[in-house]
Amino acid sequence: MSVESRSTVSASEVLGILDQSLKKEFDGNRRVLSFNEYLVLLAEKPQNHLRGTAQYLVDMMEHFGKTPKNPSEKSPSVFRFHFYDEADGVVPKLIGQEEVQTQIYNSLRTFARHGLNNKLVLLHGPNGSAKSTIAHSLMHAMERYSQVSEGSAYTYNWIFPHEKTTKSEMGIHTYSNKEKNNDSHAHLPDEQVAARFPCDLKDHPLLLIPLTHRKSFLDQLLGTTRSDRLWASLPQYLKKGELCHRCNMIFEALLSSNGGNLRRVLSCVQVDRLYYSRRYRSGLVTIEPQLHVDAQYQMVSFNKSISLLPASLQNLNLFTVVGDLVDGNRGITEYSDLLKRPVDSFKYLLGACEMGAVNVGSSIVYLDTLMIGSTNELQLDAFKEFPDFSSFKARIELIRVPYLLEVAQEKEIYSLLLPKIATEKAVAPHVAWAAALWSVLTRLKKPNSLNYPPGLNTVISNLTPLEKSKLYDTGDMPMGLTPEDRKLLRTNIEKLRIEYQNIPYYEGRVGASPREVQSILFDASQNPEFLTLSPLAVLRELEEFIKRVTEYEFLKQDVKDGYHDAAEFIGVVRNEYLNIVDREVRDSMGLYNTTQWEDFLKKYVIHLSCLLKKEKLKNPITGQMQNPDEAMLEELEKIVDAPTGATELENFRRNVISQVGAWSLDHQSETMVYSKVFPDFWAKIQKHYYETQKETLAKMHDALIHYGSEKEDTNSEGSKLARQTLENMKSKLGYDEDSAREAITFLMRKRY
Repeated sequence: MSVESRSTVSASEVLGILDQSLKKEFDGNRRVLSFNEYLVLLAEKPQNHLRGTAQYLVDMMEHFGKTPKNPSEKSPSVFRFHFYDEADGVVPKLIGQEEVQTQIYNSLRTFARHGLNNKLVLLHGPNGSAKSTIAHSLMHAMERYSQVSEGSAYTYNWIFPHEKTTKSEMGIHTYSNKEKNNDSHAHLPDEQVAARFPCDLKDHPLLLIPLTHRKSFLDQLLGTTRSDRLWASLPQYLKKGELCHRCNMIFEALLSSNGGNLRRVLSCVQVDRLYYSRRYRSGLVTIEPQLHVDAQYQMVSFNKSISLLPASLQNLNLFTVVGDLVDGNRGITEYSDLLKRPVDSFKYLLGACEMGAVNVGSSIVYLDTLMIGSTNELQLDAFKEFPDFSSFKARIELIRVPYLLEVAQEKEIYSLLLPKIATEKAVAPHVAWAAALWSVLTRLKKPNSLNYPPGLNTVISNLTPLEKSKLYDTGDMPMGLTPEDRKLLRTNIEKLRIEYQNIPYYEGRVGASPREVQSILFDASQNPEFLTLSPLAVLRELEEFIKRVTEYEFLKQDVKDGYHDAAEFIGVVRNEYLNIVDREVRDSMGLYNTTQWEDFLKKYVIHLSCLLKKEKLKNPITGQMQNPDEAMLEELEKIVDAPTGATELENFRRNVISQVGAWSLDHQSETMVYSKVFPDFWAKIQKHYYETQKETLAKMHDALIHYGSEKEDTNSEGSKLARQTLENMKSKLGYDEDSAREAITFLMRKRY
């Protein structure tokens, strides 16, 4: 056998395996059923097969899982839903916005209890705050959920065989028995099918049961007890909805021609698995701003299949409904930038939300779709001035989508984008962090001290934008606060977060948009002045960006006690970056171990406690009891600038012990970390040590100037230290050689 023939046989076998696999998958997914077969599924799991869109989406959100935003809460009220974490190239991962996710979830549960999606969910917020991402993530998750057994949903087609195909009566009284092949036309091969008409609206198969008999039908199918319990939770669409105009005409014509025999009518029904798809507009539709109506009514054009219909149908003027609302039925209809349309063009939504139906041509179309829209704040403000706004407000669920105010979350947005942004240059550490910190600083509002009680108002009024950002992000307290002030501020962080929640210009409405910052990152990556995409390259680009005052509203804001100062924030980020680099370079030099500092603080607290209690402590080496080491106490107190007066020093020392006790009460399940309990002490110890190392740093910097050149003295102390530092920065911190040298040079120029 030739190589070519063996290859052909092999390819045929591969196709055969694939064919068997797809056939098995097709049958397992129950993609095509007769009406009787569908009733068997319905009887087995009526809760799954009699869901409205709202309940379907609630079940979908729970199917993929959720996690409390604050796991320590006994009764969590805000959740992160896991399907928003999916990022597969179709929809980006949604960063943050847990409050928005939870509000959507709660709205859907309310719709399900009402039995009607009686409001349009309108996401509003500044440009680039992830409104579209939220809607598209819901759609994408709905697609995936419809592909698993728990998310199976069905619609139906009308199937009409050729006249030669044998027809026989079918019974619907025994749903568990397998029907004969010729009892239904649902499984006829294509060559025996004369015409196939899908339901335009993808209606639920239950609507084929006449409205007046629907409840009694379910009583017989499920039993009265199950039916009564289920009927109470059914959506209005299934309780009161009726067939679309075309399907109703076909149904009535078949019923009439068959002498009222419902079984013969249903023999022409093929129940079809409904898979949601945004790409193919199957139950998931995005409507862009436009001026035409979202649904239309038109007569079915002549085609060959109409001539092959049963005689009872050939004389009917069959109509079809088309359009975005039709395509989005039983799924999600998204109105992108809804308020960019003239108000009159979407007034029909009032009736659609209130009644679950809309007039199209000479018929009423019953809908079961989640209507979700998006708009920016300026358009919403203008809409609120519209005379009929109160009418719309009753049918709109407003959900605010602000900019993120936590640096860690904002950083994640840019971290995910960096591989796409910097394709030709290496990316230095802290690029995403630098962009995120500047962005968040531009969005913060100065707290109003009048909104806080005495004692706290002074602390609040002194918060700088950087300190406020750290409070939001990590809970870090400002330097220099007393233990009482720290505790008071810590217990009121949530009050600080919601201070501007109920005013039009809320915190997170104004500031740098992630879209603008992404453009800045792209520009920074192309700056030929920098060998890598580094924080310094980003800061340089920001300096150019803030000159475009006429283009961006947030750059026009009045500076108030350091807030809204986009230019000054560049300096703030630069200084914070300098602190980070300073610490990283010293760590990489290997000249000290911060564990020793932690031990120093711990030893100080232990010896101080014994001194105040006038107790002795055991020497860990000799095992003998000894007095506290007062020389060590004085050494640390000198470093941290403790008072020298006897009374003041006594109060200082007692305050230290009080801080330890307070921290222990607030963190009973945590191990004591002295650098967190005494951040002021830690900073001063660090600064003291740095001052003693200036000479060594200078030697290393001098060596870097000639690094890799003929002038380098590879045997010098500075050269060896430079090589060791660069290697550690590359291997432990993710720098490449260019970005490491840039960081060290920046540090030496600005600080040493």
